[in-house]
Amino acid sequence: MSSLFELDDASRPLADRLRPQTLEDVVGQDQLLAPDAPIGRMIAAHRLVSMVLWGPPGCGKTTIARLLAERTGLVFEALSATFSGVADLRKVFQTAQQRREIGQGTLLFVDEIHRFNRAQQDSFLPYVEDGTIVLVGATTENPSFELNAALLSRCQVLVLKRLDDVALTTLIGRAEDVLGTPLPLDADARQALIAMADGDGRYLLNMIEQVQSLPGPIDAAALADAVQKRAPLYDKSQEGHYNLISALHKSMRGSDPDAALYWLARMLEGGEDPLYIARRLVRFANEDIGIADPQAVQQTLAAWDVYERLGSPEGELAIAQAVVYLATAPKSIAVYRGFANARVAAKQTGSLMPPPHILNAPTRLMKDLGYGKGYQYDPDTQDGFSGADYFPEDMPRQTFYEPTTNGYERTITDRLAELARLRTVKTTPPPSTDERADPRNR
Repeated sequence: MSSLFELDDASRPLADRLRPQTLEDVVGQDQLLAPDAPIGRMIAAHRLVSMVLWGPPGCGKTTIARLLAERTGLVFEALSATFSGVADLRKVFQTAQQRREIGQGTLLFVDEIHRFNRAQQDSFLPYVEDGTIVLVGATTENPSFELNAALLSRCQVLVLKRLDDVALTTLIGRAEDVLGTPLPLDADARQALIAMADGDGRYLLNMIEQVQSLPGPIDAAALADAVQKRAPLYDKSQEGHYNLISALHKSMRGSDPDAALYWLARMLEGGEDPLYIARRLVRFANEDIGIADPQAVQQTLAAWDVYERLGSPEGELAIAQAVVYLATAPKSIAVYRGFANARVAAKQTGSLMPPPHILNAPTRLMKDLGYGKGYQYDPDTQDGFSGADYFPEDMPRQTFYEPTTNGYERTITDRLAELARLRTVKTTPPPSTDERADPRNR
């Protein structure tokens, strides 16, 4: 007679019932599990190395670790960094050492390994180095940012992908086989279910449990009412934040307004602060567009102002408008690059004084020292340009700002070329009287 507390197979969660029993059953990770892939080669050689499995939720990290232990004959020990401390780690290490003395290896799986602090991460090092444990850590965060260098140097980082549509379709088919009946979804709803899963196999199976018993056929609209859409992955303080702002910047820099709007929407849907985006747009206008379109910075400042006045969601349209403006504006980093070069020169030249002719002389002593002597007031000259040299006397003239021919900078390019011509004319000394009298100079 079975206990009331014993679950029959049908009452177990679908994700548990469909958990792969062999590595060959794992979907969507052939880049790691195929015979010629990293894990496939380890299994063929019967030698596992410590590793960190980095990937989004629901892509199979825990399952792969458990199946690796089974395939290689290691005892599977599992810890979660969320709930475990130094005492738990010490107990696992002692047990693993005892197993090793009788020839039994241990695979220690640590979920959310990035949540361990530096001291806890360092505690793994001697046991990984001497082979007491094969460490398999799992993380959704970039190991480069979250794990210390000493631990990373002893582990191979393997990247798992979010499940694609083919893998998710395979999971739907397996679920229908286990349930013994097709899901009550029309073709559009099936595709919508895959989209709503957003690459998370576990979330897909949880949604299937919600819709399996509903009366059908269910269309996409009814499906959206029946299940809760998975929130997009976005952590404002972690790698997702930097990845998406980078994608937005590069889409605008690449003059692709459609991609730029998509990444803007992704950030806003993920809960990003619109004012953070507004600040980044102002920076982009100065850094990537500059004088190629002098109105760009005004557009971004206006969008910032509109959002502060209207708030969300109305003010977000002004930010979207600024994104499109920046994406379609001509691009130039000439000012950015010129300023960077000027700063290098400023550091190299130390404390050189400005040339005396451009210094004010409010005292008699300063006048006697030549301050202001020979200064030409450009607006009073015939061309509005004196051609004088404004660099320090001991510093040769240099060119820092080199405008492009993009947008308004084309006009500036032509203007600077004319000024360079005038400077040559005005600074070239006339020939002497004797030279003019010499017939050879005629």
